Amino acid sequence: MLPSAHATDPARSRGRLHPEPESPIRTAFARDRDRLIHCTAFRRLRYKTQVFVAPDGDHFRVRLTHSIEVAQIARTIARVLGLDEDLAEVVALAHDLGHPPFGHSGEDALERVMAPFGGFDHNGHAIRILTLLESRTPAYEGLNLSWEVLEGIAKHNGPVFKPGWALDTQEALWPLGLDSFAGLEAQVAALADDIAYNAHDLDDGLRAGLLDLEAVCADVPLVDQLWRQVKARWPGETRRTRLVPHLVRDLIGAMVDSLLAETRANLAEIQPASVQDIRGCGRPVADFTPPMLDAIAPLRACLMRAMYTHPSVTRIRRPAEQVVEGLFRALHDRPSELPERWAAQFARAEEPWRGRIIGDYVAGMTDRFAIREHQRLTGRAVMPDDSCF
Repeated sequence: MLPSAHATDPARSRGRLHPEPESPIRTAFARDRDRLIHCTAFRRLRYKTQVFVAPDGDHFRVRLTHSIEVAQIARTIARVLGLDEDLAEVVALAHDLGHPPFGHSGEDALERVMAPFGGFDHNGHAIRILTLLESRTPAYEGLNLSWEVLEGIAKHNGPVFKPGWALDTQEALWPLGLDSFAGLEAQVAALADDIAYNAHDLDDGLRAGLLDLEAVCADVPLVDQLWRQVKARWPGETRRTRLVPHLVRDLIGAMVDSLLAETRANLAEIQPASVQDIRGCGRPVADFTPPMLDAIAPLRACLMRAMYTHPSVTRIRRPAEQVVEGLFRALHDRPSELPERWAAQFARAEEPWRGRIIGDYVAGMTDRFAIREHQRLTGRAVMPDDSCF
């Protein structure tokens, strides 16, 4: 499909902070996607919590597999809408890059201990990774990604009217126009995230035994309707291991169809002639239809009640927070325990940047490395022995 007028054109990119020769075989956004995939911060997502902490089960999702699934959904939607698929994909792949160990529990803990130093925000930290921390060449700091990619990652959830220190630092270096919406590719990536975690957290919850399918169907009419359709399609099949994947697939399909319908209706109403019209229209262009928003609200409530706050999940929350808090305090008090590169940065800095350097280091840890380092530095093992699924 030919690009739409409102797609982001890589040939018209605002470029990179540090100019580089263009690739003869890849667009700017395809090149950015490849840089992201090959960076170490992306690989570390393999051992960062999605829902379950450091899961032993090979089939549960982690940040890496979730990001790949979001990218697949985003790329498909972008193709149908005539958008730049590479830009949608790289924003989707990077959308969770700034998460610290232990998911939201780790982020809550890092926010608390970094409050005297300006706080912590995983979206701002993702920009720090891409523009500063993930350095792979003597030529510059960071990955030197295109302006549109950084804009999409910073604003994929909408305008940022009160940026934290991390995004403020980026704005002073290379403004991303945080008070406006991002292009349509980033908006699609954000909704692909919603689609992925709604469907795949249901899948993981059923696999882990935290969710009962009959109870979910009783609480969520959309899931009940789709499950009835799956069973009617395969009337002789009793193996749920064969049927639940169809339920998950159909749930994704229903949400994608809704997103396409509403976004096309919005585009028809707005009639954007360029990506600037998307940025400047003052509201999201990509969205679900109102009936779908109503339909997935009970699913989100069900997942929150029966899965995210299940005792087997929440009992890990406080120990995970203790690991992150303990790591931060131990390293801030004893910076000689930092790796050489980080210790050198700490020695050259003053507060609040010393605290921010420790925050950068802790946020980059995987779950399992954080657990090991916390035990090494404090001599205490706070995570339950049976905390992994």
